[in-house]
This record gives sequence, structure tokens and C-alpha cells, in this order.
Amino acid sequence: MRIGILTGGGDCPGLNPAIRGFVLKALEYGWECRGYLNGWKGLVEGSYKPLVLEDVQDIIIQGGTILGSSRTNPFRPGKEADLEATLKNIKEHGLDAVVALGGEDTLGVANKLHKLGIPAVGVPKTMDNDLNATDFTFGFDSAVAVATESIDRLRDTARSHNRVMVVEVMGRHAGWVALYSGIAGGADWITLPEVDLNVEEMCNHLLSVRERGRNYSIVVASEGTEIPQSEDADQTLDAFGHMILRDRGVGEYLAKEIEIRTGIETRFAVLGHIQRGGAPSVFDRVLASRLGMKAAELVKNGEFGKMASIQSNQIVGVNLEDAVASLKTVPDTMYEEAKVLFKR
Repeated sequence: MRIGILTGGGDCPGLNPAIRGFVLKALEYGWECRGYLNGWKGLVEGSYKPLVLEDVQDIIIQGGTILGSSRTNPFRPGKEADLEATLKNIKEHGLDAVVALGGEDTLGVANKLHKLGIPAVGVPKTMDNDLNATDFTFGFDSAVAVATESIDRLRDTARSHNRVMVVEVMGRHAGWVALYSGIAGGADWITLPEVDLNVEEMCNHLLSVRERGRNYSIVVASEGTEIPQSEDADQTLDAFGHMILRDRGVGEYLAKEIEIRTGIETRFAVLGHIQRGGAPSVFDRVLASRLGMKAAELVKNGEFGKMASIQSNQIVGVNLEDAVASLKTVPDTMYEEAKVLFKR
């Protein structure tokens, strides 16, 4: 069999271990593996490289992806030629299956291709941890570890200068990174896309922290937190129709509001793509390896339209449709639990 594998969307630690896990299992089955370059763009353009043992044996420690990535969407309206090229290349290259490593957008494309009759399997990658039908996605644990270390470091400067420090972390629609890093970093307040922002409540709480004698506070904010936006605010969209958040300025907005309302000197730090880089954590190396191997098993068994998933520490196959139908967001109950930990 000849299998095409690709990595789409934002990079994150764990992609290379997942590629490695899949290829090593595929080689055990005697298959030929082709790595398509830069996400779905590779299948649109027909660009790939062979993947053999020497290409993957040492990449478990590497962040990023050896295949490159992009946000190319062959189903994007007005780009019908890209879909035609994708289908043409799958046929002409003699691919028996396509394995996609990615989040909701990348796996959404895989699901649509499956419905068109293309044998497709998915592997859940996203530092946002917002894919359904799986307990965790690889990349999340590594991102949270980086964010938590950053919070720990920023605490020192906040304490030294008697400041409030707002730390903006990634999370477009789901606040898992903010929630976990905020809890682990001992934040005094956490803002999420799932929870309506109450600036007054937050500021009153920060004042109460100051009044009891503590000279600094930490606020962890998800970049997807809903804040007031002017009508002419930047609404640049990516290939999947998502607003590009780089100019939204959640951390900056919160810092200004806190300083105005409390009179406490406040600074903000945007971690941004720092959270995506670096070697994967132990958890992500193991999880990604297991999911990659499971994807090969799904292909071998002809279980197409499936995604490798971890549920109760068991690696299983689930329907791609279930994984991408809706986002996995932070439940209200978990946020209420976290609020108990906000320092009074």
C-alpha cells in the first residue's frame, strides 16, 4: 500500500512523534509512506517526499513538523480548482489512503474527502485541546507547560514592581490553555472565550487581593476572550474563515482597563507562538506516538472516516464526523472550580 501523510494548521509539539509512530507502524506492515509538504497545499500541488526509517527514527525529540504546514483549505469557496487538483493528485499518485494530522479545520477537510469516497484517517493535533471525541490532543500539554513556566517567571517581575501582570495565552474558541496554565500558575483571575467577561468583578477581586496585603496579581487571559470591538476593527480572515487574532489585543485591553479602574500599575505579556515551539513534553511524545500507530492500524483495518483518539487512556478509533461536528469547550463547572482557587 502507498499512504500519504500530511500535517495541517498551526504547528505544535508532538507532530514529529506522531509522524514517527505512523511511519514505523506502516513500515512494519510493509507500506510505502509519502509525506505531503505544507499541509493540504502539498496535495493541491502534488509535492511530497518519501518517508523511510532514516527520516523519522530520531525526530521524536523535535518540535514543529518535518513536513511543514499551512492553512490551505481545498474546500474554500472560490478555490474549486484546488479541490480538483487534490482529487487528481490522490488518484495519479496512487494513494491508497490519506492520513491527516491536525485540528478541527485540517480534519474537517479529511472528513469531507472521506464523504467524497477518499480513504481518509485523522490524528488529533491542536494545542487548543478543542477537538471532540478525544480526552486530549497532543500539543496541549507542551503548550500549557510553556505558558505555566512563563507565568512563573512573570510573577517575579510582578512582585518586584508591585504590579498586576496580564498574561495572554492562545485559545481562539476554547480556553483550555488559559484554564490549565492559570490553575497551575496560581493565577488570581482567568478569562476564557466561554465565559462572559466581567471587568468590574475582576477588578474588584484584584483590589481585594491588594487590600489584604499582597502587592501583586496575575491574570491569565485567553486570546479568544470576548472584548468590546470597534466597528472598524480588523476582521482579516484566514482560509477557514477564522478571524486572525494577532491585532485583537486582549491582553493590552485588560491591562488598560485594570490600571484605569484600580489605579494599580499593570503590564501585559503576549506569549503567542512561543507556546507552539520547543521539544514536546513526555506526555505529548507518548500520546502522539500512540495515536500515530493507531492511525496506521485504522488504515490496515479499512476503518476510514475515523480518527485515532485517547479515551480513558485507551487509544481507540472514533468517527471523524463526531470529532469535528462541534468544538470541545470548557464547561461552566470547570471554570467555577477554578474560581475557588483565585486567591482571596
